[in-house]
Amino acid sequence: MERIGIMELEGMEFMAYHGCLEHEKRDGNIFMVDFKGELSMYEAAESDLLEDALNYGEIYRTIAKEMAIPSDLLEHVAGRIVKAIEKNFPELISFSIRVSKRMPPVEGKVQWSRVTLFHNR
Repeated sequence: MERIGIMELEGMEFMAYHGCLEHEKRDGNIFMVDFKGELSMYEAAESDLLEDALNYGEIYRTIAKEMAIPSDLLEHVAGRIVKAIEKNFPELISFSIRVSKRMPPVEGKVQWSRVTLFHNR
C-alpha cells in the first residue's frame, strides 16, 4: 500500500537582497519561504528511520542557498529554488514554493507580496 503524504516547511525567514530598486539591493528586506511537497512516506511510516524519510534540513539548506543569491524578481528566486529542489529531491511527486517579500515598495500599505510556483513530475 502506497502512503502518500505532504511535508511542509512553513515560515522560513531570510534577510535577502532581492528587488529591482537600488535600495532593495543595498539594504535588503525580510523574505519568507514556504515549501509544500507530496511524496511517498510508506517506508518512513513503517520503519521510523531517518534514512527512510525526506530530510527537511536538506530542503532548508537548498532553499537558503538560493535565497542568498540576489535577484531582481521574486519569480526568478522561486524558479531557481524549484530547479534546485527538482534536481536534489527526485522522490518528490509534486511540490510548491512560495516566496514572500515583506512590505514591498508600492504606493500604499502592503504587508507582503508573494509568488508561488508549482512543480509536478
